[in-house]
Amino acid sequence: MLEHGGRLRAAAQRYGIAEAEWLDLSTGIAPYGWELPAIPAAAWARLPELDDGLEHAARRYYGCDSLLPVAGSQAAIQALPRLRERSRVGVISPCYAEHAHAWRREGHELEALDADTAERELERFDVLLVVNPNNPTGERLAPHTLLAWRARLAERGGWLLVDEAFMDCTPELSLARHCPLPGLLVLRSFGKFFGLAGIRLGFVLAEPQLLDRLAEWLGPWTVSGPARALAKALLQDKAGQARQRQSLLRDGQRLVALLNDCGWPPSGGTALFQRLVREDATALHEFLAARGILTRLFSVPASLRFGLPPDEAGWERLRRALIDYSKERP
Repeated sequence: MLEHGGRLRAAAQRYGIAEAEWLDLSTGIAPYGWELPAIPAAAWARLPELDDGLEHAARRYYGCDSLLPVAGSQAAIQALPRLRERSRVGVISPCYAEHAHAWRREGHELEALDADTAERELERFDVLLVVNPNNPTGERLAPHTLLAWRARLAERGGWLLVDEAFMDCTPELSLARHCPLPGLLVLRSFGKFFGLAGIRLGFVLAEPQLLDRLAEWLGPWTVSGPARALAKALLQDKAGQARQRQSLLRDGQRLVALLNDCGWPPSGGTALFQRLVREDATALHEFLAARGILTRLFSVPASLRFGLPPDEAGWERLRRALIDYSKERP
C-alpha cells in the first residue's frame, strides 16, 4: 500500500514520543467539527436501509440528483478502473497517488500531465484524472475548463474523473451541480470537511447507469448504518456547515500568514492545508518530528504539507518550532 499522512502510531514509535503528545499536521482533515448528534439504536442493530434519507440529504448538499454513497472516496478510486476496458489514462500531476496506483494496477496505460499538456493532447486519452483543488499543490482548475474537457472526452466515450475531496470550502468551483453529464464522474469526500475521517464515507456523482454498475461491483451495505445516520444529520445542518466553512477559511489564511512571517511563502494550498517547497524539506520534517509535530513529507519535489492546528496551543507550538528552525537554518 502507498504511504499516507496520519500514520501517528508509526511516528510515535519512530521518534519515541507518546501518541497523545503529538501535534498531527500530516493530513488535510479538518481538526475540529461540531457536537455530534445521537445515533439511533436501530442504526446499530439493523442492516442499513437505502431509504433512510441519506441520499436525499446528500443530493441537497451537493446539488446533484444522481449520486452513490461509498465507504470513503477511496473505495471508488479502487473500483472505477475495473469498470473500463484497458484505457489510456492521463493524470494531472502531481496529485493524490492512489489514483494512478489504482488505474495502473488494473492494467491501464498511464501518463502524467500538466493542465497545458492536457488541453493540447486530450484526444490521446480515454480517461483524464483531475484532483481539484489539487492535493498536494492546491492548484485549482476553472469549471469551464473542466467542462470543455469533459465534452471532448465524452464524444469518444471517455471519462473526466474529478476528485473534489477538498472542494467543500469553495463550492462555487465544484462540478457537482453539472452532474449527471455523459462522461463526468465527480468524487466527494465527507470526512475531510466535516472532520470525521474515521466515518469512511464519500460520494460518487455520475450518470445513473454508471452508478448502477459501480454499486453492483461494490455490493450491498457498503456504508454502515451508524455512518449513514450521522452523515444524514450533518448534511442537513446548514448552520453548522457555514460555521465550519468560515472557521476553515479563516485558519487556512492564518497558516499562510504564519509561513509568510517565517519568510517561507507557501507555493499553494487550500483551506485545509498549505504546501511548502524547500530543498531542506526532509531536514525541516525531521526537526519538527523530533518536537512532536508531524507533517507530510514529499520527495519530488522536496516539500512539506502542513495541515491546520486544532487549537491555540497547537498554533503557538507550531510557531515556536518554525522560529527555532529558522534561527538554526536561515
